[in-house]
Amino acid sequence: MAEEKLPTRAEDFAEWYNQLVIKADLADYAPVRGCMVVKPYGWALWENITSWLDKEFKETGHVNAAFPTLIPLSFFEKEKEHVEGFSPQLAVVTHGGGEKLEEPLAVRPTSETIIGHMYSKWIKSWRDLPLLIVQWGSVLRWELRTKLFLRTAEFYWHEGHTAHASGEEALEEMYRILDIYENFCVNEAAIPVIKGTKSETEKFPGAQITTSIEAMMWDKRALQSGTSHYFGQNFAKAFEIQYLDHNNSLQFCETTSWAISSRIIGAMIMVHGDDQGLVLPPRLAPIQAVIVPIYKNDAEKSKVMEVANRIFKELKAAKIRIKMDERDNVSSGFKFNDWEMRGVPVRVEIGPKDVDKESVALARRDKPGRDPLTRASGKIFVPQLDLASTVSGLLIEIQDALLKRATEFRDANIHEPKDYEELKKVVVDSWALSFWCESAECEAKVKEDTKATTRNIPLNQPEQEGICIVCGKPSKRKVYFARAY
Repeated sequence: MAEEKLPTRAEDFAEWYNQLVIKADLADYAPVRGCMVVKPYGWALWENITSWLDKEFKETGHVNAAFPTLIPLSFFEKEKEHVEGFSPQLAVVTHGGGEKLEEPLAVRPTSETIIGHMYSKWIKSWRDLPLLIVQWGSVLRWELRTKLFLRTAEFYWHEGHTAHASGEEALEEMYRILDIYENFCVNEAAIPVIKGTKSETEKFPGAQITTSIEAMMWDKRALQSGTSHYFGQNFAKAFEIQYLDHNNSLQFCETTSWAISSRIIGAMIMVHGDDQGLVLPPRLAPIQAVIVPIYKNDAEKSKVMEVANRIFKELKAAKIRIKMDERDNVSSGFKFNDWEMRGVPVRVEIGPKDVDKESVALARRDKPGRDPLTRASGKIFVPQLDLASTVSGLLIEIQDALLKRATEFRDANIHEPKDYEELKKVVVDSWALSFWCESAECEAKVKEDTKATTRNIPLNQPEQEGICIVCGKPSKRKVYFARAY
């Protein structure tokens, strides 16, 4: 059974990505344009992502709830910027039960409006605050250009919506969530990200402040990997979310919203994947280690499987997510390639000689095949004794190595151009970090000239004086420019 190879990333990065998602069994195309079917392996990866985030949110006082998929279209007209931002992407239901509806219903693209409506009913007093709710599910946005996981019409996410008594408390919430997102990306997904504030042009429709985490993909494009928004009283006034304060005076709430979506799976593919397929960070991989027993006949099979089954139980007891590959209709070489394609961090190979030597061969997914320079194999041979400890240690090593590699790659491809002409060259194949006067005109000029956009203004910049790289006017802050997904 032969399997077609992926195109290399250097040959055609877009097609490498498209084929990899399918071949690695993560997702498939749905019969509705722009939608996807997430397959069990892809969903298991998403479950590992959501379970970590869910635990973190609950530890910071958030609770889960569910709101309707269908939202009265009139709700989107209550907040001017919000409706302008989302109206091109709305899918609208006009008929139900064979009859025309009295009021059209929008399939939710995001839930600020319906949640704002409900909060106005639930919040009456300062004692009801803060209200910290997270919804898990999917939303629908009518995207023109789609790509599995990265940008689909329907996608999966969580959306947090919180209401507070003061602006200070709401801002604290916005930054707290941004820190959680950074922690997740760096320590779980092994993706180094940059925290910052979006420009006025790039912020979420209806927000006063939008913060984001931005990651660099292998092709050096940027991917917005999570956002956290401060709305001030915009939505509270639009939906009359008010409370009686300690002095019995009626006040408007301050609100936030925030989200990470299933596009983070696309980020992991594009940051860590190689020409052999997926490379999954061990902390999130659905399968952390796979055992491949190797034998030629029934006698060898009996001998090998006895040891393989014992090792399987030992690794499972150590809480390692383990899989036994007992397929008898494909070769060992096919199995090796298949598990490399799926990005399983560690492969445990056991053959008759390994049984005799009381050892196993371990192959690291982040070091596939042979080193092109030294020709040294990525496999190591280790004793069966205390194998669970060995594999656990190897998983930690791989997780750290992936983060180190991605961080070094990102840092090597961020430049500080000396003038606008150099910036135009840099953003063709890298990121630029430059002073910017924060005018929409200069931002638009860069986009028109280079197709690069402002990604974010990094937080905690030192106080500094500079000049805008576009117009030469005084500037106090630097921004990242890059082409993006």
